[in-house]
Amino acid sequence: MASTMSKGMYVPKESQPKQGGGAAKAKDGKRKIVAQNKKARHDYAIIDTYEAGLVLTGTEVKSLRQGRTSLTDGFVQIDEGEAWLHNAHIPEYSQGSWTNHSARRKRKLLLHREEIDKLEAKSQETGHTIVPLALYFKDGRAKAEIALARGKKEYDKRQTLREKQDRRESDRAIAAAKRKQRAQ
Repeated sequence: MASTMSKGMYVPKESQPKQGGGAAKAKDGKRKIVAQNKKARHDYAIIDTYEAGLVLTGTEVKSLRQGRTSLTDGFVQIDEGEAWLHNAHIPEYSQGSWTNHSARRKRKLLLHREEIDKLEAKSQETGHTIVPLALYFKDGRAKAEIALARGKKEYDKRQTLREKQDRRESDRAIAAAKRKQRAQ
């Protein structure tokens, strides 16, 4: 349609090509990951994961789209029946004015009542906590992946690393055998 268009011809908005920008937009409803907490997967045994919406201000969304966010020190706490994300660092928006947000403020998580009640009950148990795993955009909305987790002991961490290394070595050996077989 674009090739047969003459100058000044009306084209409906749906059929117009998308303009640039929007680097954080995902295609086909997929997730565009902004930040991950890899340390959490190392330090905790993940029991169950949940997807939660985030209540953000305008400058926080713009700063998230720039992708300079950190979840390293973040944790989730349930206060008075509401889930809150603490210590997630979303830096101030560079072109923001006096309306800019504070970088480490607590942010409300949007979950169903049953999920909040379940998380609250489980997090009361000894050794359990709720940690953020990732921040991402899904269909243009900011989401957080949170997990109910149990802290790992030092020997558990070593065992996990050993298993990961063994898996890599076996994958390499299989790949080398396949390459050798193809070469013959």
